Amino acid sequence: MMLHLSGSIRSNLAAMSSELLAPQSLDSLTQLLIGLKVLQPNELQSCRNALGRNSTALDLLQQLEKRQLLTPYQIKCIERGETDMLVLGGCKLLYQNASGSFARVYRACEVETGRPIGLKVLRDRWSKDPDMVHLFQREGELGKRLKHPNIVPIFEVGTSGKQHYITMEFVEGGNLRDFLKIRKKLAPEEALQYGLHIARALDAALTLGITHRDMKTTNVLMSSQGVAKLIDFGLATNDSLAGRRDNTELAQALEYSTLERNTNSVSNDPRSDLFFLGTILYELLTGELPYPRTRSRDERKNFNRYRDIPPITAIDPSLPLPATRIVERLLQISPAQRFQTPAELMAEIAVAMKELGYQLPPAPGSGKLAGETKILMCVESRPNRQNLLRDYFTKKGYRVLLLPDASRAISRLKSTSPKGVILFGDALGNQVAEDFQQTLKAAEDKQIAVVLVVAEDQPELQQQLQEQHPHGAVLRQPISLRELRKTMEQVIKSL
Repeated sequence: MMLHLSGSIRSNLAAMSSELLAPQSLDSLTQLLIGLKVLQPNELQSCRNALGRNSTALDLLQQLEKRQLLTPYQIKCIERGETDMLVLGGCKLLYQNASGSFARVYRACEVETGRPIGLKVLRDRWSKDPDMVHLFQREGELGKRLKHPNIVPIFEVGTSGKQHYITMEFVEGGNLRDFLKIRKKLAPEEALQYGLHIARALDAALTLGITHRDMKTTNVLMSSQGVAKLIDFGLATNDSLAGRRDNTELAQALEYSTLERNTNSVSNDPRSDLFFLGTILYELLTGELPYPRTRSRDERKNFNRYRDIPPITAIDPSLPLPATRIVERLLQISPAQRFQTPAELMAEIAVAMKELGYQLPPAPGSGKLAGETKILMCVESRPNRQNLLRDYFTKKGYRVLLLPDASRAISRLKSTSPKGVILFGDALGNQVAEDFQQTLKAAEDKQIAVVLVVAEDQPELQQQLQEQHPHGAVLRQPISLRELRKTMEQVIKSL
């Protein structure tokens, strides 16, 4: 008999039988989730209280998904018995964010702090291949050395069981390829600004003797503040896999080696990164690819693919000369005729921006940029709601800190002074009144606004807490994000 479930829970009763490793009882599932710290005990108890006497582990999963306490990805892992992919490196995996032939990237969060994390996991097919494991770990170790506002920082390189992983900063805006799918093409000054960000990253890496070796739009992440950041230095200064004969040579190494072999370039030439940065700028300015994307190894090894790129002015004659001049020089087939270093490119972009009448923006991460950021703390553990809050308030100029429970938020207030704190009663459970009062007390001396949102079926609680403190406000669902923001800003102004 098939049990109908919403969302990702589509398994039938047989799928939870002894054939699988998935927990088959309420107690075993509860112990698993608490043991891994995927959920808080009060969250699980609240869901169990809502179930009938004869409910199963499957019923609990349905309830957890309904309340957005588990993501579809997490539920699939549990159903399949793949619990080793729920927590890695002290981080809860929430959903898969990107996938390639070498590794998968997940959106995750730290178990202890709730901080968003990007978590990269080597694919199972390579986990027993010493060369690939070495390449993966080397990427992480190189990344840990690279500290720059335009390079995504690497935090940890680790192994858990058969899983090899890297933890890094999670960048909210997605990659440049996805960005272009929406924008199609960019104004010259904006394209040059992102080109400048990338050049700064390459320059910082080159000071350590590191080249990138994998320049493409999917390896440029766009923050919600409009800062371009480079990722994946995995092939940096290393073509050691190029000679393998088992067809595992990575496509990126193949493109670089094809260009360098046919132009008599030195190995790991930094000017090769600049050539492929030119292909990125070409696409940003025209909305057209300099050459078609392909998975064909023969096409990637065809030197004509790189030599015969149509002139950018033939694609869009209206583009201004300062921008096309830079791209044309970057795409020179002779390395000697390109910019010789990222620093030289940076200087030329500054000249071009001035010629176009645009003031060069401050370097990402400068004091001016950071000082304008307003911090907002939100106590929320559900990934879907976290995403809504982060996306909305980031667009309104806030830096959003998400914490899974009130105790951690109160502790964080000792070292952080946000403009406001937002609490959600349906996430706090029975502790909502006490948590609200303790947060108000912790925020009082720092003049921090506190807003509590109680559930729709808690009108008495709203009335009880409404006049609790002048620094606080109590709202009741359903409310819009705009109403929530307006209320919080009113409290901030009243302080």
